[in-house]
Amino acid sequence: MEGPDHADGRPRRWRPWPHADREVRSCGWRGHVTYAPDEPALARRLQVATAVGPAWRCLRCGAFVPGEPRGRGPAERAPVVLRGRLLRDAWVLRLLAVDRFVRGTLLLLLAGVLVYFDERREVVRSYVERDLPSFKPFVDELGVDPQRGVARIVLELFEVSHQRLVWITVGIAAYGLLLLLEGAGLWGMRRWGEYVAAAATAVFLPVEVAGLLGHLSLLLLVTFLVNLFLVAYLVWTKRLFGVRGGRAAWDAERRQTSLLEVEGAAGPGGG
Repeated sequence: MEGPDHADGRPRRWRPWPHADREVRSCGWRGHVTYAPDEPALARRLQVATAVGPAWRCLRCGAFVPGEPRGRGPAERAPVVLRGRLLRDAWVLRLLAVDRFVRGTLLLLLAGVLVYFDERREVVRSYVERDLPSFKPFVDELGVDPQRGVARIVLELFEVSHQRLVWITVGIAAYGLLLLLEGAGLWGMRRWGEYVAAAATAVFLPVEVAGLLGHLSLLLLVTFLVNLFLVAYLVWTKRLFGVRGGRAAWDAERRQTSLLEVEGAAGPGGG
């Protein structure tokens, strides 16, 4: 289903919230992006005269903003603003970054809990042996089996040696830091962050497949499919690992997008 056409004649796709304009919202958060190209024809089409002086057209939302432009130079060096497909990509990457931040923080907290447990193992054991029986009626009422799930893992921790627990803690902490690194790179839309996220997620795909073969569950299946989609999305759309021309094609696309942003904002018929 399509709605009214754009001003330039392009069909407007139907959206559930037609007034929720991502470009306008981004300009409200970060400010407008105005640019004065050196090419006189483009500059004339991006500028209009107002009662308070010249106004320049925003490359993101298309509004005319009074005052001096935020940048000047050749059209091919104009900033690549996040609009349209680029803005959608930013939303996907930053949602992925939030997921990485949350999971990385939780893993670091778990590593801290394991350090605390290892240093006070006997004290914790005495508390468990003394207080656990008093919780048995409540546990039975809930129908929780203490020999399964998280309860079983907690009980088995007492049997893990100090050296093995240290290695487990180091592994959990290292993975948590890796997730935070991924999150920082994805949030900043850095290419190295996209590489780290794609590689780190792909490395664990065989482990997830082995887990599915050993014990098929809906949660494991959904997790595997989501991670598989993320790897494919990053590799294909960001041209990682030489796919679709690799870095050279990605840089060329961004340079072309920069020039097209100025031409598109200028419009076919003048400002």
